[in-house]
Order: sequence, then C-alpha cells, then structure tokens
Amino acid sequence: MSTLLGVEQDYPAKTRAQLRQAAEVMGIDEEYISRMARFFAARIAADRQLGKTCARYAGCGGKKQVERMIAFWSSIALHTDAYCGDLVAAHRNLHDLERQDFARWLALFRATLDETAPTQAAANYLMSRTERIAKDLEAALFEHAGR
Repeated sequence: MSTLLGVEQDYPAKTRAQLRQAAEVMGIDEEYISRMARFFAARIAADRQLGKTCARYAGCGGKKQVERMIAFWSSIALHTDAYCGDLVAAHRNLHDLERQDFARWLALFRATLDETAPTQAAANYLMSRTERIAKDLEAALFEHAGR
C-alpha cells in the first residue's frame, strides 16, 4: 500500500525509475530538492507565525531538520528510500502547532516553489504532492488525535 505520511511507496523498481525520470524531466533532482528544502526551512524560521512554533523546539530549523526535509522530499519527489521516519510523530511533538498553521505552511511552500522551481510543471507537481500531504497530516493530527 502506498502512503505519503510514512513515505512507504512500494512501487516496483522499474516504476520508481520511471517516476524519478519524469521528475528529472521537470527539473526536479537531488540538487534542486536540497536547495528547495533549505530555502523553505529558512522561510519557516523567518515567518512570524510558524517561526515562533519552530523556535520552541530543539533542532527545528537546524542542520539535522533540514537534512531530514531533504531526505523526505527526495523520497516523495524522486521516489528514493532516503527518508525513514514518521511524519505524524515528528509534527505531533510540535504542541503549539494549530490547525490554521497548515494554511500558512502551504502558502510558504507555494511561495518557495514560485521562487525556486525550475519549471512550472515541477512547481505544480510538488505543490499537488504537498497539498495531499498537508491534508493527510492535518487529519492525522487534529481529527484522529482529538487535538
């Protein structure tokens, strides 16, 4: 079964290679993922709303978190096995996170893509994946957990 939150995407190797090649045609490669994640992390840290929540937690916005973001997006966009973690658990620890923060998070991600994406197709692809992840994560944190 395929899931984005646990990043278990059990596609056959041939399908993964084809998906990775399609992403690279759009301009999404490891170099871009790294640049995008660093830009997005800096944007979150600088944001009045999300930066406060992030600043309260050790490691938030730091080198290790950015490396986890790069691994996550490499797994999502390029179908690598770089990320192994639990996205829900990682965000559940952000006790100050509120449901309305997701709209801000998506706006910052969209702005990041608008400034960094190599092509419009890349921006659209990454944004569609991000919207799905945000919807699933929001539901896991606030609907199923009684938050």
